[in-house]
Amino acid sequence: MPDDMVEAHIRGVNNALSAGWRVLERGGSALDAVEEAVVIMEDDETFDAGRGSFLNRDGRVQLDALIMDGATLRAGGVGCVEHLRNPVRAARKILSESPHVYFVAEGAEKFAAERGIVLCKNEDLVIPREVERLRSYQSELANRTLDHDGNDLFAGSPDDLTISHDTVGAVALDRNGNIAAATSTGGTLNKAPGRLGDSSLIGCGCYADNESAAASTTGWGEPIMKLVLAKWTADRIAAGNLPEWSAQEAMNYLKQRVNGHGGIIVLSRDGHFGIAHNTPRMAWAYKTVKKQDAGIIREN
Repeated sequence: MPDDMVEAHIRGVNNALSAGWRVLERGGSALDAVEEAVVIMEDDETFDAGRGSFLNRDGRVQLDALIMDGATLRAGGVGCVEHLRNPVRAARKILSESPHVYFVAEGAEKFAAERGIVLCKNEDLVIPREVERLRSYQSELANRTLDHDGNDLFAGSPDDLTISHDTVGAVALDRNGNIAAATSTGGTLNKAPGRLGDSSLIGCGCYADNESAAASTTGWGEPIMKLVLAKWTADRIAAGNLPEWSAQEAMNYLKQRVNGHGGIIVLSRDGHFGIAHNTPRMAWAYKTVKKQDAGIIREN
């Protein structure tokens, strides 16, 4: 994250933490808690989720989100939606009211609208900061070195660590011993229209299972997808490893195996958590009073 936006990021994750914690305090479910936390960050223009997200190559916002219930393994996801202010709300509707797990593009928006979620114009999700960011980035790409076949060596591989990712996520444990996770994103800057990242894919950018852990990842999506990183981390915890160790090992694995970068938050059913990243910064916040109640908010 840029130096001048650090305070905004920290303030944003703390606001999200407060919203999620209020749900847990009144006896609400982990699933409700992660949904409410992520909504706060989708509404905060600081992050790459909801309004203020990075723009794709055509200058449009396309959003992805997933939410998963560790108690039942039910999940709901949306991908490449352009007219939803809070894609995690639509994802929750899919989890609760559909036999399916995943809807994309117009189909996801139609499903959401039929269940009372108001659609918005794509322009309502675009802010001037991101218009300028895309213009500057595309100008830089135009000056990049081409390979022998005339292909841009940089386009499609946004591994420059000066580029923020800003995907948001939350994991929570409620007093009934159930865990849940949610992840939401606008994807990578200048992505190809229709490109889907890791955030909304089960086991990649988001996963929850009461028998292992709840996890949410962020970073460059393609490497994370190749490793199914959230599930990989949860499996380590199911095998008896501590979440704090498993989170760091996930980041090592991501870097060593596919030269990827990002971050992860992970929470086990017994209230242990892990937070790790191999990027220069990651904003996160957590709160716990008892082992039965725990929540972590993460944004990178």
